[in-house]
Amino acid sequence: MTSTPNRPANRTRATLTITAVIIAVLVIAFFIFAGLYTDVLWFSQLGFLGVLTTQWIAELVMFLVGFIGMAVPVFVSIEVAFRFRPVYAKLNSQLDRYQQVVEPLRRLAMYGIPAILGIFAGVSTGSRWQIALQYLNRTSFGKTDPQFHLDLSFYFYDLPFWRGVVGFASAVVILAAIAALATSYLYGALRVNGRELRISRTARIQLAITAAVYVGLQAVSIWLDQYATLTEPSAGFLATGAGFTEVTATIPSRAILSIVAALVAILFIVTAIIGRWRLPIIGTALLLVAGLVIGVVYPAIVQRFQAEPSAKTLESSYIQRNITATRDAYGVAGVKEIQYDAVPEAQKNALRQDAETTANIRILDPALVEKSFQQLEQFKQYYGFPAHLDVDRYMIAGKTQDTVIAVRDLDQTGLGTSRSWYNNTVVYTHGYGVVAAYGNQRASTGQPVFLESGIPSTGSLGSFEPRIYFGENSPAYSIVGGPAGTTNHVELDYPTGEDNSQGQKTTFTGNGGPRLGNLFTRLVYAIKFQSEEIVLSNAVNDQSQILYNRDPRSRVGAVAPYLTLDNDPYPAIVNGRVVWIVDGYTTSDNYPYSTVEQLSNTIADTYTPKPDFALDNLNYIRNSVKATVDAYSGKVTLYAWDDQDPLLKTWEKIFPATVEPKSKMSAQLLAHVRYPSDLFKVQRAVLGSYHVTDPNTFYSGNDQWSTPAEPTSSLTTNAPEQPPYYLTMKVPGTANPAFTLYTTFIPKSSGDSSRSVLTGYLTANSDAGADYGKLTLLTLPSKTTTPGPGLVENNFKTDTNVANQLALLQKGDTQVKLGNLLTLPVGGGLLYVQPVYVQSTGETQYPLLRKVLVSFGSSIAFEDTLDAALNSLFGGDSGVTAGDKGAESTSTPTPGSTATPTPGSTATPTGNAALDQALRDAQAALNARTAAYKANDLVAAAQADAQLQAAIQRALAASGQ
Repeated sequence: MTSTPNRPANRTRATLTITAVIIAVLVIAFFIFAGLYTDVLWFSQLGFLGVLTTQWIAELVMFLVGFIGMAVPVFVSIEVAFRFRPVYAKLNSQLDRYQQVVEPLRRLAMYGIPAILGIFAGVSTGSRWQIALQYLNRTSFGKTDPQFHLDLSFYFYDLPFWRGVVGFASAVVILAAIAALATSYLYGALRVNGRELRISRTARIQLAITAAVYVGLQAVSIWLDQYATLTEPSAGFLATGAGFTEVTATIPSRAILSIVAALVAILFIVTAIIGRWRLPIIGTALLLVAGLVIGVVYPAIVQRFQAEPSAKTLESSYIQRNITATRDAYGVAGVKEIQYDAVPEAQKNALRQDAETTANIRILDPALVEKSFQQLEQFKQYYGFPAHLDVDRYMIAGKTQDTVIAVRDLDQTGLGTSRSWYNNTVVYTHGYGVVAAYGNQRASTGQPVFLESGIPSTGSLGSFEPRIYFGENSPAYSIVGGPAGTTNHVELDYPTGEDNSQGQKTTFTGNGGPRLGNLFTRLVYAIKFQSEEIVLSNAVNDQSQILYNRDPRSRVGAVAPYLTLDNDPYPAIVNGRVVWIVDGYTTSDNYPYSTVEQLSNTIADTYTPKPDFALDNLNYIRNSVKATVDAYSGKVTLYAWDDQDPLLKTWEKIFPATVEPKSKMSAQLLAHVRYPSDLFKVQRAVLGSYHVTDPNTFYSGNDQWSTPAEPTSSLTTNAPEQPPYYLTMKVPGTANPAFTLYTTFIPKSSGDSSRSVLTGYLTANSDAGADYGKLTLLTLPSKTTTPGPGLVENNFKTDTNVANQLALLQKGDTQVKLGNLLTLPVGGGLLYVQPVYVQSTGETQYPLLRKVLVSFGSSIAFEDTLDAALNSLFGGDSGVTAGDKGAESTSTPTPGSTATPTPGSTATPTGNAALDQALRDAQAALNARTAAYKANDLVAAAQADAQLQAAIQRALAASGQ
């Protein structure tokens, strides 16, 4: 009676709880739906909806396969064990209590346990959709492996797929067996009484068949493991592939073990029929012993007592397999090797035959001049440039001109207190313009010489759409666009007015993102970006578009999930548009006998940091796709650059009509493709060892090369590798100059034994055409010593004249920055060129190019210009003219510091007699100081230095500072 009044309250509480749960589920479901729906809108707008739906369908199908493949066998196993349980089984008291606890939950457990296991299995298989689709759409390689003579496609598609199937099936059988054992034990079909084990007939049949299936699967797995030896590390010398031990012991042993396992599976079937467990138990024990003896001990004995004592001869044919496969898999089989006997001394007119190469020597370091670009071309704090600029080439006045180029991207962090949702999302939506400088020139002030600059952009690159809505530093999202013909522009193009207080406005007219034409679409995007302003702001209209996923790499990666992308997208002006060019690779680690590399570690250098953990192993790579992303509209286009790549052909079957043929690339686009740096880094790492093609020499390991450490690095240990550089040059052995990517090699060593002696020089032709991608390897004779980058840098820093002049440049509030050390095979030898920058340490600081260091053989020169340095180096006349001829230094001060006139320069008269006289005195004092240092007369140098300081003080006083 007393509990009656509480019933309505309990019912109300339960109703509220259920309602809250339903509402929470609906909210969560809507959030999930919002994410999926916005993906549909984004891919649909970009024209790649098929990529998304194909991936979703594949994941769903694989999830269902995994769910059903796990849930059904486990359920059937439990159901069979329960349904055929002994009806009158005598249970002990403990099992009886267990039954009482389990029985009320039996039906829930019978369905719930398989369902939970099925969900986990479905998630696991769903993530492997790529393996399944590749298997179903596999493409033949037209090549066979040297051991089993199977098409290489078997190792890329069939073997991973079937090993995955067997592994999944084995897990299903194990879990089904555990479920059957537990059910049989709980309901008395399986009883243990002391040492006596009693099992019902039905349970015996079920467990015996389950065991037979499991052992049979292991037989298949062991059989497949034979083929896996070709893609796994060897027990012997080989890094990857089946060596002598694997071919003579491991592979035959696995074949035998597979047959034994199949026989044991048959014995379990026999047990299911006759009820005798002895034979399969004995067979299983023999299988385990055979696995240990035949599968482990025997190969170890062969390796220790046969292979190792005679490894050089026994492994020779397998080393040859490894060399051939590795060179083919990494695309270096066709490298052209040329013996290059570098002359040791600089001779007069030595560069006359290399005039085009010398004229294009890049003295502008793209890693140092970013601050110069910012200071001179940023204009407003909300613009910015990347930390490392890009190198490309353009036709200027009919000649190919190496160019350092960057887009003026948007940097909203510079807005400071002006940052708000409206400004960030609606007003400051895009960068503006391209800034490009001559790679081989410098102004007399040390600044870059721009061939495209300013706002609006002007220069030699012609007319193009300057707005950068899609860049490497674009905001997470922007809302742009408006009704056709609108005059109420709100998106800021660039500042105008004498004080930059006004602004040129624009309205986006492209098709760059999903339209926010209705309340529902705005709502789902408000949820996606957690921003209620998308719904509430009156700046959002029916024609508004939302731009996101704007980084070029992320856009290409989304529409081509099968590609590994190069780390350095670069901008180019193509057909009146700024486009980002992104190189895409198809990769795999399943190429038989090819040595495995870790991509992230291999491409790490001065500009690309090394990751803490590298999980991207590969032993096959092709630059199969070149993609473009329009910087204004965001349009992504994929071009089949290597249309013979079997992996790309397979993915084109999976995602049809997503990749354009190479023939669709315009002439202007082809003029700006280049050999990708990440691929080149991988290839140089491989060629460090695999330039050797003789198995005996390879085994000896006495001709291993490595990439030099960055010579300008301040680290004495673990210094990053020197990156490859793009230069226009005529490589020895080729007919014409080409835009070229190059790297150098030194002997592979470590610690105190490290020697910076040049052993090789690798180049890749980057100009589209018949010679694109042609690799040329200049090998230097081992009997002569040609200085490598590290040794040359050491010679620079320890040269008395250079050290003294560097000390003068670094005096006061300035610091010296050494630019990239370039190596060029010209004049019959190797020329090293390094720009020297001076930068203020004050508030306003950016580097100015003041000097150039050059070296050839044992000779060094250090002058104001490259042209002067080459003439000085080559006996007064190099025979050529460098690009910076005439760019003499002046007394223009380094930003934030007091200027020091450079020897040989002529100060421009100012009209102030006292100032002119002071500058002339300063010039004379500086010349005297330089001459004193060259003569090693420190007393005279000190006197000249005092005179210089006095002259500078008089100049400052005369100028009114």
